[in-house]
Amino acid sequence: MRVAIIGEAMLEYRSQPRVTGGLTYGGDTLNSAIHMVRAGCETAFVTALGHDPLSDALVKDWQREGLDTRYVFKHPTKQPGIYAIHVDARGERSFIYWREDSAARTLFDLPDLDHARDHVAGADLLYFSLISLAILPPSGREALIDLARRVRAQGGRVAYDSNFRPRLWDKVQTALAWSNQAIALATIGLPTAEDEQALLGADMSGEAIAERWRALGCSEVIVKRGPAGPVIAAEGKAAFVYPCDPLQMIDSSGAGDAFNAGYLVARLKGHDVRMAAKCGHELAAWVIQRPGAIPPLSGDAPYHHLRDKGVA
Repeated sequence: MRVAIIGEAMLEYRSQPRVTGGLTYGGDTLNSAIHMVRAGCETAFVTALGHDPLSDALVKDWQREGLDTRYVFKHPTKQPGIYAIHVDARGERSFIYWREDSAARTLFDLPDLDHARDHVAGADLLYFSLISLAILPPSGREALIDLARRVRAQGGRVAYDSNFRPRLWDKVQTALAWSNQAIALATIGLPTAEDEQALLGADMSGEAIAERWRALGCSEVIVKRGPAGPVIAAEGKAAFVYPCDPLQMIDSSGAGDAFNAGYLVARLKGHDVRMAAKCGHELAAWVIQRPGAIPPLSGDAPYHHLRDKGVA
């Protein structure tokens, strides 16, 4: 298996429908998974949905995208969560969530997952986020951390994004403790500066954040800072800023997820961190100039650039 991505898929309500009625879908790791498969990277999404028409519609849409859905499991009584999104005149978004009873929270309790763990453990790359950990009970979090440990032991890479959503945690210290465990196992770290500052309760620079992650054991760290450009620390060298041109933003939804996808695809193809940052920026730039975290395919989408830069 080339890439395994673990997380939660949610139904999204916004004015432009794609799945059914006024609903589409989203989720941080799911967004990255769709972008990666569009770029030609063999990608499996690992999650739980329900036995309901909307869950079935999600799976069919992902299959049309080319996503490997073998590890999308069905809970007998639960359904996917849902969120509503509002985008203001500046392109910034806010959310309302209904996810407390989401099927994805039970992922590591489902018996069907047991036979899949060995396959996932053999992936070239495992990717998950702090949201992936947040939605799980403590036993599920331990299981996900153990799976990351197995991927590393078998020679695979682990990518981790510390997406911090305070409402998903009982307290910040709990989130930080689990995040630190994930960082220690990650070979590629993809934090956002604002999330790290909120987790640590400190106004840290991108360079300081990168060095903290490296001190915890993550050797390659890319700190996303929006239009200021990411700070990259890798290969034991001093951190540096990758410059980004300013862009007009229509909708910031999924910008970081798109950057992660472009970066990871490029790294899987063997490109250096500068080229990977360029690929991530190109994809994120395309996304923020369109509504939605996963815009419909169009002729100017940069996926072909990623495919042309080597075979994933």
